[in-house]
Amino acid sequence: QVQLVESGGGLVQAGGSLRLSCAASGGTFSQYVMAWFRRAPGKDREFVAAISRFGSRTYYADSVKGRFTISRDNAKNTVNLQMNSLKPEDTAVYSCAADFSPSGGVSTERYRYDYWGQGTQVTVSS
Repeated sequence: QVQLVESGGGLVQAGGSLRLSCAASGGTFSQYVMAWFRRAPGKDREFVAAISRFGSRTYYADSVKGRFTISRDNAKNTVNLQMNSLKPEDTAVYSCAADFSPSGGVSTERYRYDYWGQGTQVTVSS
């Protein structure tokens, strides 16, 4: 059983930056593909970014490509999301998720992820 705890959300003006962190415990971190998803008010949860088990491959939603960067530190059991050039439409609850993936395959589909954090609110003002 993996527990995930996010931190780093908050209120920022458009054009600003935030860094989200997710701390994992209870499992062998390097066996999990990690991802960030978000849910805006009145919308379905959507994929933001994912990173392979050892960080060699990253994937991004088109809406955040070039602005967000996902990274992980397997020694510290953490995954981060650096968010730059934030826009009001980035306002959402951001959750990290873990997919046990012995094969190393990376999915952008939320149903593939077994463990979820409680989420952290990001609000971007215009």
